[in-house]
Amino acid sequence: MRTTKKVTSLLLAALMLALFAVPAMPALADDPIELEVWHYFGTDSLYLVEKMEEFNTIQSEIKLNIQMVPRDDLLKQYTMGAVSGELPDIGMVDNPDMAAFIQMGVFADITDQLEAWGELDNFFPGPLASATQNGRIYGLPQNSNCLALFYDKDMLAAAGVEVPTTWSELEAAAAALTNPETGTYGLAISAVKNEEGTFQFMPWFISAGGNLENLSGEGCVEALSFLSGLVEKGYMSRDIINWTQADANNQFIAGNAAMQINGPWQIPVFASEAPDKNYGVALVPRADDGVFASVLGGENFGVTTASKNVDAAVKVLQFLLDKDLNAEVCVNTGKFSPRADSMASRPEWSEDPILSVFSEAMQYAMPRGPHPRWPEISAAICVAMHEVFTGTRSVEDALTDAEAKVTELLSK
Repeated sequence: MRTTKKVTSLLLAALMLALFAVPAMPALADDPIELEVWHYFGTDSLYLVEKMEEFNTIQSEIKLNIQMVPRDDLLKQYTMGAVSGELPDIGMVDNPDMAAFIQMGVFADITDQLEAWGELDNFFPGPLASATQNGRIYGLPQNSNCLALFYDKDMLAAAGVEVPTTWSELEAAAAALTNPETGTYGLAISAVKNEEGTFQFMPWFISAGGNLENLSGEGCVEALSFLSGLVEKGYMSRDIINWTQADANNQFIAGNAAMQINGPWQIPVFASEAPDKNYGVALVPRADDGVFASVLGGENFGVTTASKNVDAAVKVLQFLLDKDLNAEVCVNTGKFSPRADSMASRPEWSEDPILSVFSEAMQYAMPRGPHPRWPEISAAICVAMHEVFTGTRSVEDALTDAEAKVTELLSK
């Protein structure tokens, strides 16, 4: 699916000619404008970082100083930077977190520059809304994604198990695929106490009819009870409370889990680390009397209020979100473009046997927020999950407390 380096270089060069032609950047006597960029992409998404590095080689007016900051540390630095002013020129953020940082004053209003660009109508409304507040735009979505069920075809075939589509089928499959003697579990998820844990829990309670406004209601209780039951019965490892989504994928690759819930960003990991893995993808199983559900993920890039070169930084965003380049980057990182024209330009999203399932799942993907207090809302949810999975609280008590916290946050 990758283009050749020669074709890519020609594409980048053409983009730069278009980008800097009209309007022209201010003439520079000596040194280029230096812009600091923060991101938290891991090995699964470094293709975009490669494009940013190539940006430095195909033009001389802007130099990007690219810094990888682990996600949790990056969020802390944004929070401190809102007060100290110590921020990059361009920063990446998980899309549900952007509303909070906009309200803190981390990201600059770049509406006028983006409207002059003339490309905003090509973006899907949902992802673009995550970078918008009170009708003003503070950044651009770079990718979209969702969750689905990965399954090991060989392990399911050996156990005589069909791909599950409901919770009852999933539990039966997980039971058949669990083998204590070999340390193999039927299912792996991430239940770590941060945004990844909340992200992974949302499809379950949405499927059962739950919602953020009623966390102690029947749907959320049913979902958390189902998942905790899989742990109690030994079909999921108790270590899921420590597993990130990358950790869950590593367990799946190693054969320690026959199925996992994860996202399309893991597809390049299989290509590089487990090319012989015989796996398939299906929709996240639905509640027996519920609906299929997933959750919208993705990252945004914004220009910060600390940048002294806002116009140059916006041009970098326009470069990264060019229709063709964004399509190429998203295909090569197993993600989905937030641009409708980009999605229509590549056949992989409709024809590839793995990506096409995620394309279907995207229609069920619900956003997280956007809400300025989302980080606190998410924290209340994942704390409740952790309390239940560690056995310190009952499902009902943990979710009742979480609902009280979320209700207060939503009312502010």
